[in-house]
Amino acid sequence: MIKIELPKPDLVIRQREQILKPGDVPITPYHGFIDFHKITREKGGIFFFYNEANELLFVGKARKVRQRIKKHFEDNVSPMKNHRDEIFKIEVYEIEDPMEREIYETYAINTLRAKYNTDKVFY
Repeated sequence: MIKIELPKPDLVIRQREQILKPGDVPITPYHGFIDFHKITREKGGIFFFYNEANELLFVGKARKVRQRIKKHFEDNVSPMKNHRDEIFKIEVYEIEDPMEREIYETYAINTLRAKYNTDKVFY
């Protein structure tokens, strides 16, 4: 049996309200998230979408993670298009090697049973 261990996330962002101090400039929320700017712009990796009950909704991978995550919130072909309001937490794992991304994504979808992934499902 092959043993695969998922790494720890490099970044976790949650929907939250801004707490502004006098003189702070408000950040425009992006679908309820105000920390989107912290997601790497140039690196590849995998990402997990969770709901408020911490159930895994979706696992994805990309050569440029921030761009791909934004597409899930914007386009009409995303498997998450009808479930965007459920996303409460996003975990981002920076993984540069495309083969490793593929392995981790497939492993996570099947062992953690991501609710809205339909491709690469073996269970």
